[in-house]
Amino acid sequence: MLASSSSFKIPESVLVVIYTPQLDVLLIERVGQSGFWQSVTGSLDSLDEPLAHTALREVREETGIAAQPEQLRDWSLVNVYDIYPAWRHRYAPGVSRNTEHVFGLRVPTPCAVTLSPHEHGAWQWLPYRQAAETCFSPSNAEAILLLPRFLP
Repeated sequence: MLASSSSFKIPESVLVVIYTPQLDVLLIERVGQSGFWQSVTGSLDSLDEPLAHTALREVREETGIAAQPEQLRDWSLVNVYDIYPAWRHRYAPGVSRNTEHVFGLRVPTPCAVTLSPHEHGAWQWLPYRQAAETCFSPSNAEAILLLPRFLP
């Protein structure tokens, strides 16, 4: 939140591509929006919340995966995009663009996840190219296609 009395979202967020060593990628589908498959995303809770903390918090909230900081890698990629009109009401008046910071989270194998039922209703692991084709967000798809560049 911008301040304790505000309920507006901060227009700064994270995108976390969760993947395995075999380049399988986890996608989650938004509730009430059939076909809106995406990686984990989420906004900062406060202006002083570190981006890595936001990423790990969102992964835990949206998937139940309790990742460790050493599993998370900041890809040093930033996307700035127009907020979808359907979601603009969540932001302060006049806010129409969001800044998104991209992270990768490597997990050993595809695992079952526990979704946040008010946000997501389904999940799947897909080979990275197929995952990119399945994403509704162009910036999410682009991040997934860059995955091989960020392997250790």
